[in-house]
Amino acid sequence: MSATIIDGKLLAETIRQRVADEAKRLGITPGLTVVIVGEDPASQVYVRNKVKQTEAAGFHGSEHRLPESTSEANLLKLVQTLNNDPSVHGILVQLPLPDHIDPDLVIRTIDPAKDVDGFHPINAGKLAVGQDSLVPCTPQGCILLAKTVHPDLTGLNAVVLGRSNIVGKPVAQLLIQESATVTVAHSKTQDLSDVCARADLLVAAVGRAELVKRHWIKPGATVIDVGINRVADGLGKSRLVGDVAFNEAKEIAGAITPVPGGVGPMTIACLLANTLKAACWAEGKPAPTF
Repeated sequence: MSATIIDGKLLAETIRQRVADEAKRLGITPGLTVVIVGEDPASQVYVRNKVKQTEAAGFHGSEHRLPESTSEANLLKLVQTLNNDPSVHGILVQLPLPDHIDPDLVIRTIDPAKDVDGFHPINAGKLAVGQDSLVPCTPQGCILLAKTVHPDLTGLNAVVLGRSNIVGKPVAQLLIQESATVTVAHSKTQDLSDVCARADLLVAAVGRAELVKRHWIKPGATVIDVGINRVADGLGKSRLVGDVAFNEAKEIAGAITPVPGGVGPMTIACLLANTLKAACWAEGKPAPTF
């Protein structure tokens, strides 16, 4: 029996509508500014989508498109200007940055209260100790998708495949907060496929196309596939696939996210939720939860 396909597009649309409704109810217009340096094609698409959905939610969206040659000092100066602008509640500097710019320094320069990506060390630290913070968007999306299958994650045996600062580690910390029993697996894990096959909930976030095969998955498990990998289709074109071999995995999993259409749409929806949260904090109003 094939797995239930978890519809990230539908859930993301629901969250975006709730965010827009809450902003209207609270009488605030959150402002999100996206900064992009250079001409990376994928980044260009991401920024267009972020700004478009920001405006569709009734927020004030703006962008700064800077040339590849922009100096680190000038980028940091722009970030400081945005930090001091009360109409800007959220700042997102699109990654990757050109090689001559230190991304960690840029992230540390963003005001933590406006860090809607949730990457600032202060927000990362608050997440680690369970304090309220701005949480990275893709991990938030993973948890919300998992909860469409398991409204209560308490006691689930969860395996996070990947240990990046952007996805793997924060997903693990969020799952711990949900009282799941969490294992973080990675390329150095012994008997990796066996570790994954014990998971009630498997979050795959390693960036390796179709690494996770059928035998890596416990029958009936929920699989959240974070990977977005472009591979040749053999016809001179390419297609997007996840970190999970979807066609074979769906025959054994209980529920699974597709690629595309799973985690991806949730990332921008959670970005809007973070921007609303930051705006509420700036206005001294309680932030809604999603």
